[in-house]
Amino acid sequence: MAVENKLFNERYKIISQEHEKLLARPNEPLFSINGIYNRYKYPVLTRDHIPLHWRFDMNPDTNPFFMERIGFNATFNAGAIKWKDKYLLAVRVEGNDRKSFFAIAESPNGIDHFRFWERPVTLPQNENPDINVYDMRLTKHDDGFIYGVFCTERKDPNAPEGDTSSAVASAGIARTRDFITWERLPDLISTSGQQRNVVLFPHKIDGKYAFFTRPQDGFIDTGKGGGIGFGLADNIEHAVIKNEIIVDPKRYHTIYELKNGLGPAPIKTSKGWLHLAHGVRYTAAGLRYTLYLFMTDLEKPWIVTHKPAGHFMSPLKEERIGDVSNVLFSNGWIADDDGTVFIYYASSDTRLHVATSTIDQLVDYCIHTPPDKFCSAGSVATINQLINKNTHFFKTQNKQT
Repeated sequence: MAVENKLFNERYKIISQEHEKLLARPNEPLFSINGIYNRYKYPVLTRDHIPLHWRFDMNPDTNPFFMERIGFNATFNAGAIKWKDKYLLAVRVEGNDRKSFFAIAESPNGIDHFRFWERPVTLPQNENPDINVYDMRLTKHDDGFIYGVFCTERKDPNAPEGDTSSAVASAGIARTRDFITWERLPDLISTSGQQRNVVLFPHKIDGKYAFFTRPQDGFIDTGKGGGIGFGLADNIEHAVIKNEIIVDPKRYHTIYELKNGLGPAPIKTSKGWLHLAHGVRYTAAGLRYTLYLFMTDLEKPWIVTHKPAGHFMSPLKEERIGDVSNVLFSNGWIADDDGTVFIYYASSDTRLHVATSTIDQLVDYCIHTPPDKFCSAGSVATINQLINKNTHFFKTQNKQT
């Protein structure tokens, strides 16, 4: 046992030191060419951030080679909230067994030093247990609870014999006051097929709970589902949406031609509600997920008032590589008291990043970026308008000098 104990101690020392070095590593903002947001040098969370006591048996008698007993594949798609002066992420953690679950990670500043809490979230089960859960959106609601709305996946009971991949997606709902103890509520019921990317609005509308939805016919294909929807439920304990309207429809030859879905709960600004969403389109290399912004009316948050053309963020460089390549996805952001906005986005279903901006910058971007003209000639006309504006400005400046 002496040899094994020595090996255990050596491996434990090296691995624990490297792990602590990773957790303590400061992040660095990168210079922003577009001036809209700043990316950061390092991801905020990777599978290597997972606590060692989740992965290794720490007893040298039962794990003499200090081998990893439980492996983890990815950390991504996190809900986000500011709570007790800390920046919390409800992270989608995926194990090597392909099962996802939620775990809370905390940072003192929102950009680095994220550490997972002692244990992952223990999510209560309903009568029909989840097979997989993921992509939780956090909403601090007027009713005093913090809600987590997430996708719950179960095997399709109507799948043909031998089909082990067909699934049914629903919107699960849980609520908490401390992020440790969660109350599970019945899944959201709607009349528009399967539901994914469902977001609870933070305020009641006409005394009802308001949801942004993404109706779709199947687990993967949206079918007749027309885009980002909106609907009301009489109560949250048994949330039923009987009627949905489409807020932001999918459209041919756009970044959201195949499907689109809301990311986190919208941010309230003096000019309207600020929304972050993802759009999906086909490419010769497969699906491409990018992020985009739009704004809706303050009093009627289902009415779009401003929508810039094209994507707001797309996967760049190493972000393009991962389990599901060429994907950016976000379901969490935090608007701080000073107007800073922390945007938490995952790349290629593998790792989690942060980008920072401000409410003023994002509102300016939404209001003053030209909308999509939906054709090539329209895009050229929009570019020429800017060229003409700049030409006039330079001529005016030259005359003044």
